[in-house]
Amino acid sequence: MDEANNEYKCGFVAIIGKPNAGKSTLMNLLVGEQLAITHSKAQTTRHKLHGIVSGQNFQIVYMDTPGVITPAYPLQTAMMEAVKVAHADADLIIWLVDVNDLEVQFFANRTKKPILLALNKVDLITAGQLHTRMAYWRHHHPDLSILPISAIKNENIDALIQQIVQRLPIHPPYYPETTLTDKPERFFVQEIIRKKILGQYHQEIPYSVEVVIDAFKEMENLIKIRSIIHVERQTQKGILIGQRGDALKKLGIAAREALENFFQKKIFLEQRVKVTPDWRKNQLLLKRFGYPTVLKKKNGNQ
Repeated sequence: MDEANNEYKCGFVAIIGKPNAGKSTLMNLLVGEQLAITHSKAQTTRHKLHGIVSGQNFQIVYMDTPGVITPAYPLQTAMMEAVKVAHADADLIIWLVDVNDLEVQFFANRTKKPILLALNKVDLITAGQLHTRMAYWRHHHPDLSILPISAIKNENIDALIQQIVQRLPIHPPYYPETTLTDKPERFFVQEIIRKKILGQYHQEIPYSVEVVIDAFKEMENLIKIRSIIHVERQTQKGILIGQRGDALKKLGIAAREALENFFQKKIFLEQRVKVTPDWRKNQLLLKRFGYPTVLKKKNGNQ
């Protein structure tokens, strides 16, 4: 609406898609900061994360979300609850799809929210292949706005932002102009450590780990951090620590360097590994670790 050009626009924009579609990479690009951890391993994102961008006449509250899966245990159920919450809060949804994935037709049929379908990773295909993919999606979802992008190559992102701003509702800002995210510093500490675990360890270890920041004390030139790394089994603890503690020491060095880069301060990092059996299946522990509470259905009602 043209008359709204001089009015302030603000809204919540949920980025939703399957694992490894590039959601966190896209949000970091849109926000202009490395807020969400990214990795080639699937299911890197576990929490809903707000990244806030304020312009002269608008504010966009992006919501990064876990990849949409069929949950196999309570942690994954809680992750999907985060997706549901983001969907419910959203004024607009960016449905992010790997351009080579042609089996993602479920989402648009399950929501009445406005959707922008963004076909990501177009840098990996030819122009002819992109033409075929666009035709496919236009055939299956003729009512959707479809935009080919590459988050990793920053291709067509300006056009995506323009379409997002056009679709924002008229609303005053939800956050002060200088606010970048809704998460506290401790959240980013645990995510940075978890990213280093994703990079250093393999097989089941990254998925069996939860990082909790037990203490965070900031001084003028130093931040003292004490973290607890929860694992489910004693064998996992042994792998995390390594022979003579070498693996945990290597992790600590990498995490400390990343934290110093993030906070631009010296970091003193203390790490402890604790066996917490089956924490991924324990609803009380998941709530304590900051995951959404999943309400059990009773007599067919939520």
